[in-house]
Amino acid sequence: MNNVNIAYKTGSSQGKGIWGRIAPHMELIAALTSGVLIMLGWGLSTWSEGKLYVAVFGAAFLIGGYSKAKTGITETIKNKDVNVEVLMILAAIGSAVIGYWMEGAILIFIFALSGALETYTMNKSHKEISSLMDLQPEEATLLTIEGNEKVIPVSDLQIGDRILIKAGERVPSDGRIVKGSTNIDEAAITGESIPVSKQVDDDVFAGTVNLRGTILVEITKPQEETLFQKIIILVQSAQSEKSQSQQYIEKFEGIYVKVVLIVVLVMMFLPYFAFGWTWTETIYRAIVLLVVASPCALAASVMPATLSAISNGARHGILFKGGVHLEILGNLKAIALDKTGTLTKGKPEVTDVLFREDLTVETFLQHVASVEKYSNHPLAQSIVNYAATHSSLPLIVPESSEDISGFGAQATLHGIEWKVGKADFVGGVEASTFQNGIAKILAAEGKTTVYARDEHGIAGVITLKDVVRQETIVALDKLKSAGIDTFMLTGDSEHTARAIACECRIGGYVSECLPESKVDEIKKLRERYGTVAMVGDGINDAPALASASIGIAMGEGTDVALETADVVLMKNNLELISYAVLLSQKMNRIIKQNMIFSVCVIVVLIISNFMQMLNLPYGVIGHEGSTILVILNGLRLLRFSKNKI
Repeated sequence: MNNVNIAYKTGSSQGKGIWGRIAPHMELIAALTSGVLIMLGWGLSTWSEGKLYVAVFGAAFLIGGYSKAKTGITETIKNKDVNVEVLMILAAIGSAVIGYWMEGAILIFIFALSGALETYTMNKSHKEISSLMDLQPEEATLLTIEGNEKVIPVSDLQIGDRILIKAGERVPSDGRIVKGSTNIDEAAITGESIPVSKQVDDDVFAGTVNLRGTILVEITKPQEETLFQKIIILVQSAQSEKSQSQQYIEKFEGIYVKVVLIVVLVMMFLPYFAFGWTWTETIYRAIVLLVVASPCALAASVMPATLSAISNGARHGILFKGGVHLEILGNLKAIALDKTGTLTKGKPEVTDVLFREDLTVETFLQHVASVEKYSNHPLAQSIVNYAATHSSLPLIVPESSEDISGFGAQATLHGIEWKVGKADFVGGVEASTFQNGIAKILAAEGKTTVYARDEHGIAGVITLKDVVRQETIVALDKLKSAGIDTFMLTGDSEHTARAIACECRIGGYVSECLPESKVDEIKKLRERYGTVAMVGDGINDAPALASASIGIAMGEGTDVALETADVVLMKNNLELISYAVLLSQKMNRIIKQNMIFSVCVIVVLIISNFMQMLNLPYGVIGHEGSTILVILNGLRLLRFSKNKI
């Protein structure tokens, strides 16, 4: 219907206080107020004498129709082309002119409510740019040639500048480590939950988090070309593209308005000269035509059904951000899913514990957890949590402990030195031969291996893995049975991706995907299948979510993913996707039924009016009756059951 222009900017543009909270919803408030006035006017016209109801309906016209009238007139002047808003206004005024105030007010109310809901949804779905900006630092610590530290705006950074990034700080711009080593949380870029070890000459990306010691980074890209900035640009670009259905609707509305206005104009004169009608009859028939030809029933064919489906989805934990997304979902041919936090839980969990014969599981876990207790690495925390539930022995307070960035941790327990970490850290040769190299077999299954060593050599191995969600396999099987092909897009390595893909029985996968390559893969799938969905939960998924025909986010995902997506699974249950597809298909069938029925009614009314067989009261009954019927048909979606899946 109306075009909504969204300006991307950081910060909030809304005023503060009560008015600041109400202002964005004024169009919706006006539409609902108009509806209340219509009910009041109907009561006055039924049970009260006098013409007070006329003033009430007039108020409903002004309050409900102001925004639409302003938009219609402004767009008509700007584009030099009439639109559906103008037609609705003329139809409502025509009803009032011949004394049918309530019918005109109802036309205004339905059209105003539809536009208000569309505007509200559009405004709410474009907040992710501000959320993205919040993750990028505004200042950086520059190391000058003299060796002094100077805090400057990130926008002033130049290629070749060297900046200091301390533990806990976000990387302000893309660069290369020239001094120091650390672990970087790259979830904002790759979606991988396990931090990545970074050494000298390794690349770091803007928006990621430095978890350990201070590092010196040399800037390698200008601010506008950083990977993080590209994510923002990709989201903006993808969301500015109109769908084919939206373009078709706008084209149809323009043609419909012109045809109706031309026919009404002809009807005001032609019957008088061609058929000998009186001027009174000619103008009367023209006004009746304007009323019965108004697209009230057509509008009601879509909105009640869509709102019913959206309400049904919300009741089952599915949040649709607009009817257009719900409509597209019914034509889904393929779906791509992120791994971390979508197919999997997003947190590493201990899967295997192997140890020497002279140890017990409790003593082994006791010593390893005592070493890892003082490490802030996510793997260490997972091991400590596992030990707390699988060992009753208390942790040992180390005489000394040390974190070795990028390798592991070591501590002295009862005079014995223990090392926990990578194979090279504890002894590469011994680690590779421990229990006939079983750790390599486990690593091939996509598991991360952590070795432990004491004074006697390799004490054991602990493996961790981002575990597949319990409902993932069932959900993927349901999608396949519905004829939808499934794919996994992940930033993980080939080993991990292959292991997870086999476990999930997913149709295909692509590993080592950065945000840009995920978008490329989505474009390839769209060329192959047409209608493609993307499911994700991280900032790195935002461009792909926006580039897909429809983006689906997990409810526990990042704010950016939730705002970018068209559909949100509030209960993090992938099985709901198949239900949403069936709900969409049911809604599309009902909308088609409604549209065919409403068009047929309009055609019959127009022909009857031209043959002078239809008076205005019967025209109103036919017009409003068809509207009520299509609304009731749309409301059937409220009873659509989850048992359908």
